[in-house]
Amino acid sequence: MKRTAIDLADGRELIYFDERDDAVRDQPDRRDLPPPPPASQLRYDPLTDEWVAVAVHRQTRIFLPPASECPLDPSEGDRLTEIPAPDYDVVVFENRFPSLSGRVADEPGEITPFTPARPGLGRCEVVCFTSDHNASFASLPPRRVRTVLDALADRTEVLGELPGVEQVFCFENRGVEIGVTLHHPHGQIYAYPFVTPRTRALLGAARRHAERTGGGNLYADVLAAERATGDRVVAENEHWTAFVPAAARWPFEVHVAPHRVVPDIPALSDSERDAFGPLYLDLLRRFDGLFDMPMPYISAWHQAPVRIDRELGHLHLQLFSIRRATDKLKYLAGSESGMGVFINDIAPERAAELLRAA
Repeated sequence: MKRTAIDLADGRELIYFDERDDAVRDQPDRRDLPPPPPASQLRYDPLTDEWVAVAVHRQTRIFLPPASECPLDPSEGDRLTEIPAPDYDVVVFENRFPSLSGRVADEPGEITPFTPARPGLGRCEVVCFTSDHNASFASLPPRRVRTVLDALADRTEVLGELPGVEQVFCFENRGVEIGVTLHHPHGQIYAYPFVTPRTRALLGAARRHAERTGGGNLYADVLAAERATGDRVVAENEHWTAFVPAAARWPFEVHVAPHRVVPDIPALSDSERDAFGPLYLDLLRRFDGLFDMPMPYISAWHQAPVRIDRELGHLHLQLFSIRRATDKLKYLAGSESGMGVFINDIAPERAAELLRAA
């Protein structure tokens, strides 16, 4: 894989990840762009012990443009996009409308004595999986999946070394039902200046399990139990297992986990990275086959924090959809949104059975 970094017209960084060593990436960004916005503001919620980002500039971001105006397509002639080259394999660049960035302006003060505020220091990046606007991740060849995984490993390492970054989150949103604003197949990376609430909860449970068992890794033990039972296993190979969690929150939810305990994507071996693609592509095609239509989903990599509690983590990918039937979506209504208590309409064992048959 060849890695080439350039600066866009407004100073943001763009990186080409090419599968050919002879790829030339010397095309300049010919657009006239305004400076990127300053970092958002983080406000602390004392009632939940969580941080909330206030990023008002994101109201002006591009929303579902026609294919002829997609900013993630390659540039061609006078049609200038975020990617200056006329073609590409995988591209990563700083988001033009970031929730977090390193462009810190004035230090915010406290909102109330109980609600301190600080700059939204961090970084948000866009990951374009292919130059083909009409493709999907499920249509990529395994070699391209390996390139994407290598790019995510690169960004996880680089972003984790930035001052103030505590966690790196790689994810893909797919489908208007999920809330995507661009149809072009792409993912995102968030480098947070704190450990997220979800990860704190997972680490807390893992810490308590380690204390009870004398050092056992909770996720590894759960994975071993799922593999031993087999009822909710959807697919597996030498290095990975895809299974529906016994307490799945979403109608169709699958975890894809390496058999070896590793904290993050950079820690995966070459053989583990090669084995991921075929299994994951098969799983995505099963999702699309459930209702004979493109399945809206969120694909979320759970990685250990970059500075603390890394021994408690176990890398895994959580793939889930809000679609529960051909004409029905799962909405986060009163119990889920108000109290955080999920109610699943489909038994996890049935979901695994349907996915195996898809």
